[in-house]
Amino acid sequence: MKLTALRNVFALRTTAVALTAAMFLALPGGTSSAAPDKPSAITSISKDGRTWHLKVYSAAMEKEITVDVQRPADESQPAPNLYMLNGLDGGEGTANWKARTKALEWLADKPVNVIQPIGGLGSYYTDWINPDPNLGVNKWKTFFTEELPPLLDESLHSTGLNALTGLSTSGTSVLQLAEAKPGLWKSVAAYSGCAQIADPAGKQFVKLATETWAGGKVANMYGPDDSPLWAANDPVINAEKLRGTLLYVSSGSGIPGMDDVQYYLGSAPGVTGGMNLALGMIIEAAVNGCTSNLKSRLDGLSIPATYQFNPVGTHYWPYWEQALHDSWPLLAQGMGL
Repeated sequence: MKLTALRNVFALRTTAVALTAAMFLALPGGTSSAAPDKPSAITSISKDGRTWHLKVYSAAMEKEITVDVQRPADESQPAPNLYMLNGLDGGEGTANWKARTKALEWLADKPVNVIQPIGGLGSYYTDWINPDPNLGVNKWKTFFTEELPPLLDESLHSTGLNALTGLSTSGTSVLQLAEAKPGLWKSVAAYSGCAQIADPAGKQFVKLATETWAGGKVANMYGPDDSPLWAANDPVINAEKLRGTLLYVSSGSGIPGMDDVQYYLGSAPGVTGGMNLALGMIIEAAVNGCTSNLKSRLDGLSIPATYQFNPVGTHYWPYWEQALHDSWPLLAQGMGL
């Protein structure tokens, strides 16, 4: 073969190798020289007394999340982190601990960082399979289990011991998160949360919250009703993953007390107040059934938990505030206090 021909063959082979390498680098798992995705990070901290307002960039959701932190009185010593998840509106409105309770004041003398994430309307703080036209991109499970904890440990110089609380819809979420990352939260308290989501009644409860009240579509959360993701995220079905976590679970019976009646009828005029009272009764009665089923499942697995089944009580804040007080010894134990 002539020298010119050999050179042409060598050039073709070199080009082929280069093209193959370029194709490999473009494939998932290949190593690319392109700039890496923007990492999760705390992008800013503003301080208002003992409250730190953090902006946390979530790489999973490609947006900044507001996280408020009430620091302990003595910031010179490392403190554990108490995560307090909000109600259906994710704290974006008034369904949050700060607006509806005196929980932050009550916790002010406790040596803990009180972590209050803001955002996640109707999301159940889970990872959605698709962006939602109304609720956007939701990858909250990734945010809470992978992105946020190490950032908080570093910026707050915390002890690395965590506890987690949630109410109503987030009372479901805290059990899901504990199962998604066993050991991350040493103690978990769920107040009036329906632990079942994969059965027909549980799916309807999720749809009521996410679709009717929040305006999202559960098809973008876990997919259609026959999707295996419903069972994969059901706290009762996956209860074995709660083994080793200190658990507190509470709910009311749905039977209203006088305070309930005065609250609902006083907060909305006429028929609306009566309808809200009826809704609060129905929701809490349903939640009570979910909680009883969770107890049966945990008992069957010989997984211990502390339960509080109140003989009266509808679905509203004073009961959850009292439940926080009642569950504090267990939460404190998990945080090493």
